Amino acid sequence: MSLMETSNILWRQRELLSMLLFKLDAESLILTAGRTRWLGSATYEVELVLEQVQANEVFRAAAFDAVAAEYGLPAAASLADLIAVLDEPWRETFAEHRKALVGLAAEIDAAVRANRELLTSGQRAAQQALALVNGATGMYGPDGNLAAASGGARLIDEAV
Repeated sequence: MSLMETSNILWRQRELLSMLLFKLDAESLILTAGRTRWLGSATYEVELVLEQVQANEVFRAAAFDAVAAEYGLPAAASLADLIAVLDEPWRETFAEHRKALVGLAAEIDAAVRANRELLTSGQRAAQQALALVNGATGMYGPDGNLAAASGGARLIDEAV
């Protein structure tokens, strides 16, 4: 496999990771807006892009193994290993790919963490609302279980 083909595969990887970041941001906006109706669709779109990333990763690994063999590197050589043995202009091209991929990976990691926090806080809020509806007071009784509230009127905010 040529360096040009390998570079094209890395460009595709960058495009897919950018698309993944976009889909994660869209998912975050849906969570933040409380529009959980669309959460399933947003998650499905994230999964579709992840499948494309995984498929492209197979091509990238095969390309890297072929190029690594041409340059006397072991199989499964990293991008940094490959950059170290390349001549210009390929060294700079592949270094730019690496820098962009590392940056995208960091952004994706941050987006996943933020979405996880939003999902967790939303789950907690729903559990608390259900506990109140079911009569829990938020206090524990002598047996260690949640104490039930006394019977009476309850005001429920539908926005929760």
